[in-house]
Amino acid sequence: MKNTKIIVKTISKSYPIYFGNKILNSVGKIVENHLPKVNKICIISDRNVPAAFQRKIKKSLKKYNLKIYRIAANEKVKNIKVAYKLIEDLLKNNFNRSDCIISLGGGVLGDLTALVSSLVKRGVKFVNIPTTLLAQVDASIGGKTAINTKQGKNLIGTFYQPEFVLIDTDFLKSLPRREMLCGYGEILKHSLISDKKFFLWLNRNAKKIIDVEDKNILKKAILQSCKIKSKIVNRDEKENNLRMILNFGHTFAHGFEGAKNFSKKLNHGEAVLLGMMAACHLSYNKKLIGQKDLSLIKNHYRKFGLPMKISKFFKKKEIPKIISFMKKDKKNTNERINLILIKNIGRITDPNRFSSTDKEIKKFMMSYYD
Repeated sequence: MKNTKIIVKTISKSYPIYFGNKILNSVGKIVENHLPKVNKICIISDRNVPAAFQRKIKKSLKKYNLKIYRIAANEKVKNIKVAYKLIEDLLKNNFNRSDCIISLGGGVLGDLTALVSSLVKRGVKFVNIPTTLLAQVDASIGGKTAINTKQGKNLIGTFYQPEFVLIDTDFLKSLPRREMLCGYGEILKHSLISDKKFFLWLNRNAKKIIDVEDKNILKKAILQSCKIKSKIVNRDEKENNLRMILNFGHTFAHGFEGAKNFSKKLNHGEAVLLGMMAACHLSYNKKLIGQKDLSLIKNHYRKFGLPMKISKFFKKKEIPKIISFMKKDKKNTNERINLILIKNIGRITDPNRFSSTDKEIKKFMMSYYD
């Protein structure tokens, strides 16, 4: 499989995303080309990243002064205490703006590491090496950094673009199916909001992606997904308007995750899949999407075993708790819950067009649950 790259071009910075398999062996050379003044490098790694990959990156970066942190990454460590501890340790080791922090892990670790990078001395160099499908197709692109609070998900954060992103599909061979399914949710989202041809292609190839059966099909799915997100981010880096469409399904999803206390009982990708299905049904209720396209989407979920019924994860009495987290979503305005809805496959509603009161959402959720 040939290694390729695309360029993300935002107002604040342009940077490449490198794609391939076994490309991790080249990380030292890529760092040297992009960051010739780097002396110290800190790798913040998920403990679940297989040791073989960690050895590869250490070998490739052996000329640098390396410091490595290993974190059991999950939504509960994405908090201000962990961020502060990392910042203090980096300052004790005198990391400067010309030095570099590398995230080696999934979306949780990327969000946390990017935030820390943006805050230490008002910004040290940041490199993202995403190791999960979800992080490769979504979280590693666009410069969002974040940590959670008791009030909700991703409510503290900055925008901070990396120097480069390195996507090695070899990482995906080590992932359980549940993690691949979570990442597939974001790939599916990109097709639903922007590209019906891509959706129809996914309808033929999703199993090969989720079960890692064909590396070329997998790479094509990742590449197309990254192109869709990059194009949107290029036009709206700071989420002032267009970029909000990437939140399709996410307002519901963050409510679902919050109601589960950000636990492993419901992963982010699973919540996004549930959230998109809820958003599709709400769109149908509002006479936006037709029965034909809604049926295509529902059949896609059934065909590939994607989570679609909230009743499998929640009791009806938990709906008020879900809505309480939706009310705190950072995209809301004027005490109303803002939602991205779908007109048809590949076409989404304009950002800020649809908003609802919590009572309206509760009424919908109660009827949708049944």
